[in-house]
Amino acid sequence: MLNQDTVREATRLTRAGELVEATALLQRMLQGDSAPGPRSRSAAQAPLARLAPPTIDAKADVVEERENRETLQARSAQGRKRASPLDGMREFTGLGLRGPITRAPPSTSDIVPDGTKFIAGTFSNAAGSRTYKLFIPSRSQGQQLPLVVMLHGCTQSPDDFAAGTRMNFLAEEQNCFVVYPEQPSGANQAKCWNWFRSGDQRRGGGEPSLIAGITRLIMRDHAIDPKRVYVAGLSAGGAAAAIMGATYPDLYASVGIHSGLACGAASDLPSAFVAMRQGGGSKAIADAKPYVPTIVFHGDRDTTVHPNNGDRIIEQSAKATSPTTKVLRGRVPHGHAYSRTVLTDGGGRAISEHWNIHGAGHAWSGGSPAGSYTDARGPDATREMLRFFLEHSLGG
Repeated sequence: MLNQDTVREATRLTRAGELVEATALLQRMLQGDSAPGPRSRSAAQAPLARLAPPTIDAKADVVEERENRETLQARSAQGRKRASPLDGMREFTGLGLRGPITRAPPSTSDIVPDGTKFIAGTFSNAAGSRTYKLFIPSRSQGQQLPLVVMLHGCTQSPDDFAAGTRMNFLAEEQNCFVVYPEQPSGANQAKCWNWFRSGDQRRGGGEPSLIAGITRLIMRDHAIDPKRVYVAGLSAGGAAAAIMGATYPDLYASVGIHSGLACGAASDLPSAFVAMRQGGGSKAIADAKPYVPTIVFHGDRDTTVHPNNGDRIIEQSAKATSPTTKVLRGRVPHGHAYSRTVLTDGGGRAISEHWNIHGAGHAWSGGSPAGSYTDARGPDATREMLRFFLEHSLGG
């Protein structure tokens, strides 16, 4: 049960710029101490580790230089890139907290296959400016190709996200362009997309206008099929992808959300904290019709973004379409078991999928150890997302 006095006090602190104090107050509320009474300055300045929400693993592993690649891969298979205890706060506050422990950037061979291009660009509009990286497949001439927009999570970069998801390698197989907009630390200190701010949940303004602008720029400058443009993301990027599908259903044919939240799950810091820790409801978005087909991946042991958030995304689909539901179960050899819920419309077309990954935390399922926040034990979210995307087209 939420204490509304506590939420109001946390909102006041947020507006006053006291983000650490607001986060500490909300943390106490969720731990059962709901009294919003006065707190001493020393309490507000308690070590950040005490203010962080609980996670499966209490620390990020230090990678020492003497460890070889085989050791790193083995540790990745055991969940090496699990969530830091500060991730729950870093995900939406941007308090200047440290990202993952410093690691060497991925090599080019981990990011793109031979014979392809990965070029940098910049887009600007009234909302600001964002850089991006664009993957161009080797067989890009002579036809209009699909485009996938990939939105990274907090503390990540386009190179890191590309290496971890290996989306460029799958895109080369399927002959697709992929673009990775980059959130700078100047927009959010932890490089999180600001999914929880109402000004960044609207068509034609804020970060959605920048992401849509980058999408349209690539469509203008390259041979892109306008009916096969897709958007996906991880964590804060997954929440941003949900916003893009809700606010630009005429631009994106389908959406992929990994460990994210539904559009409208939060509108400020206090509601973001509650949504991440407990699972958030989602308000109706005026521009969200027609419903955009969506595929969701979420680990059922994710303690950074509550697994209930994946359920909320699928509930939006069910309300919009009155589908038929089918549940399939499986297990990756030597990896995770999963439950895959498929919602189909009256014509038998899959309009949404929810992959509930049993035992998985806050990491890209089936990802590569070359990137951060990945879990190599699968299932392969990148392959399944791209498969789902290419089954859908605008007006199809």
